Amino acid sequence: MSDPDKLTKQHDKLVHSDNVKVTSHVQREEGEWFINTVMIEGVEIPFRYKRKKKYRDLTGARVNLTYYPDNLNVAGMKMEIMTVVRIRVA
Repeated sequence: MSDPDKLTKQHDKLVHSDNVKVTSHVQREEGEWFINTVMIEGVEIPFRYKRKKKYRDLTGARVNLTYYPDNLNVAGMKMEIMTVVRIRVA
């Protein structure tokens, strides 16, 4: 059984997507973390994850994602996001 399969079986809210195309990738520093936001082709909701170090630009790359739906409060407005648990270049 592969790693994403194992994760999605253990946590029912997790979703796994294979070979999706990244249309936009933005990184910004927040304290000691880099917050990465990627947009996926055909999806209007941002996918976010944190890393300790800056990462190469994923724009145009195909990736495999394991994520779950979440909400983020921005300026008092509730915004739907996807929190990425695992991202790998396909």
